[in-house]
Amino acid sequence: MYREKCRMTSNIAFHRSQSETSRQDEELMQNSNRALVSETHPLEKLRLLCLSRGAAGVLGLGRTFRRLDKKYNDKQLNKAEFIHNLKETGLQLSHEDAESLFDHFDTKKSGLISLDEFLNEIRPPMHDSRRAIVEQAFRKLDKSDDGIVSVEDLRAVYSPEAHSRYISGEETADEIFNKFLVNFETDGIVDGKVTLEEFMNYYSAISMAIDSDCSFDLMIRQAYKL
Repeated sequence: MYREKCRMTSNIAFHRSQSETSRQDEELMQNSNRALVSETHPLEKLRLLCLSRGAAGVLGLGRTFRRLDKKYNDKQLNKAEFIHNLKETGLQLSHEDAESLFDHFDTKKSGLISLDEFLNEIRPPMHDSRRAIVEQAFRKLDKSDDGIVSVEDLRAVYSPEAHSRYISGEETADEIFNKFLVNFETDGIVDGKVTLEEFMNYYSAISMAIDSDCSFDLMIRQAYKL
């Protein structure tokens, strides 16, 4: 039923997929900044601060925390490490909110929190159907089945043909692809690799700017030729 419904609306949604990504990103930033004015919960504040940077904001936070964790590689953070890492992201969360957020995750009062749990909860929630189509796209890209996609893997599959600026002749396929790739090169980290976590972080933010499940489904199918 879900797939049939999406097929019925595909003609309407065709030009509202990749062609509106920039507009959706701008709306995401504006809406997040407006919501920040009245938000009081530290977790929601941090999520909105990430989203105020656009769809790559949550991805950037995850990359910063993962990079800093390489020193110990234990996927755990004490309060001092957590607050330091937040400062490294450049996100303007107060010290009081940072401490409160740590306490929110430190449910066992052990003085340590799980990095994986923290990053998973910061990611904007997605419906199961949306999560499934994003995971399907990643599996198609992940030829080696090791949970890591290379730039070459992306280039071989990612399709810019539905993008309005390609259709109008304003940009070439390479120009559109390179702009898309920049989303995964956050905080000066250019490693030519995209993990499933990063892929999900990016599309969970994009998902927030798209009301229709069918439009989101179609966008992913067009982009990755599913």
